[in-house]
Amino acid sequence: MSKFAKLLVPAIVSMTLVAVPTLQNAYANGSDSPSAPSDSGSTKSKKKKSSSVSDPKFLAAYRTAYTTIYDHHDYASAIDQLKTLKRDDVADVANLIGYSYRKLGDYKQSQTYYELALKDDPNHVRTWQYYGLWQLEQGNREQAQYHLNKVASLAGTGSDEYRSLAAALDKPTGTTLVY
Repeated sequence: MSKFAKLLVPAIVSMTLVAVPTLQNAYANGSDSPSAPSDSGSTKSKKKKSSSVSDPKFLAAYRTAYTTIYDHHDYASAIDQLKTLKRDDVADVANLIGYSYRKLGDYKQSQTYYELALKDDPNHVRTWQYYGLWQLEQGNREQAQYHLNKVASLAGTGSDEYRSLAAALDKPTGTTLVY
């Protein structure tokens, strides 16, 4: 994560407590703070979802799991931390669980969580990127290209997510991916 993003996270968390609706689109590409859930489901469940993702305890626990994944590479612990949140119906949470399972080599569970993430937010750029990498690891180059095109349409060809997946697609089949 860039230095700018590390400085931005505390500000975003503070703003989230005040203005969750305004920030919904800011997290669409997947960050270390969860986005508010999509507008699917009943009114009762929407209110419950929105209040839980803006809860300071939830945000702190989410951030801890994020750090466990990206700074400590302890995917099994991160899965436990994220599942404890009981919010795998939120795209950012489901995506990180899927990513962690993929890094552990459990592709079936990884796929399940990527699909949960996209069910909550069909425009979740980071999930399209990670699921594209999953497709490559499974040998599904055509599907990975589809995911790359989806990332391009959502975030542009200059985005980090696009560049990462495009670079992986440029490698010959069978090449070990490093990302």
